[in-house]
Amino acid sequence: MRADEIESAFENRWRACPADGGGAGAADDAWLRALTARIRPADAQARAAARSHWAAVAKPLGGLGLLEDAVCTLAAAQGTPHPVSAPRALAVFFADNGVVAEGISQSGQEVTLTAAHNICGGTASVSCMARIADCAVVPVDVGMAEPVDDAWMHVCATMRGTADIALGPACPRDTVLRAIGVGAHVAGLLADAGARVLAAGEMGIGNTTTSAAVASALTGAAPELTVGRGAGLTSEGLARKRAVVERALRVNQVDACADAVDVLAAVGGLDIAAMCGLYLGAAAHGCPAVLDGVISCTAALAAVRIAPELSGYLVASHCSSEPAARLLLDELGLCAPLQAGMHLGEGTGAMALLPLLDMALAVYDEAASFDACGMDAYRELS
Repeated sequence: MRADEIESAFENRWRACPADGGGAGAADDAWLRALTARIRPADAQARAAARSHWAAVAKPLGGLGLLEDAVCTLAAAQGTPHPVSAPRALAVFFADNGVVAEGISQSGQEVTLTAAHNICGGTASVSCMARIADCAVVPVDVGMAEPVDDAWMHVCATMRGTADIALGPACPRDTVLRAIGVGAHVAGLLADAGARVLAAGEMGIGNTTTSAAVASALTGAAPELTVGRGAGLTSEGLARKRAVVERALRVNQVDACADAVDVLAAVGGLDIAAMCGLYLGAAAHGCPAVLDGVISCTAALAAVRIAPELSGYLVASHCSSEPAARLLLDELGLCAPLQAGMHLGEGTGAMALLPLLDMALAVYDEAASFDACGMDAYRELS
């Protein structure tokens, strides 16, 4: 299936069962427990078979490095030694964050609206990259301060922008649960539409601040290790941003022992919550999920804290230049194939990886084996 066919099939399913029509979960934990109960550990036998297949390909052992690992993760997640990297789909979640009132960003919430128009119109950075990668793109408003007037936007806002986390909680716990449910619902509809690989992106001014706060809360790392310059803060702005995150953690009294949903409600954002839900929903439907940058990895860590089995379904794409990126990847037990200094968001890092996955799978499926070449296979040296 082509990207446009996935988008069309998703649209038909969305009209039949929109996220605000009961499919996005209730404001309690029962549906979340039911969702996580559907997540089975990734298939270890399929992973081992994929690893053995790589060893039989006539090339140096591990010659494609982390791309070989990524193919093995696709195999384990899809439960087959013959994995695929397409059809695929990217859901981009839009939400605004009240913490912008603290002056932690060089732009205001109006930029979220502009970016939404660009993605709906297919002119955003991620839209251009997705066309090259033949990846469906589905924009979802899960909490924009001002709704976008565009028929291509899928509207299921659980609230119109969160509160300022430096003063108190971002939102009620039940709002976070609904946002997680939206993400899981979107994942399910995309899987039903034929997508075999999923990815999540985000857009919301202030979300590098909320993701840094969530990363600090989940890992116990100090804000000095998680707060970065975002879209380009000055040194003075960076210091102010770190102070805001420190205050948010103190005011909301969150730490590394806190429940992940409570952390998201205290210092997170609705885009992060929806991405968390998409990763949970992807695993529940047997789909691997390609991660994006630091905000995506923050959401993935929250999802793994909710359902540890999810970790076997995650594929890292790149290590963002934001300081928390490597910390989060280490927490997830992942290594990213791309080290490109990217920090764009929207799902662009995930899109950059997809053509590399295609090429790795072409080698996996089509390259000559040692047997076919009449060669002895390479062996691991002790």
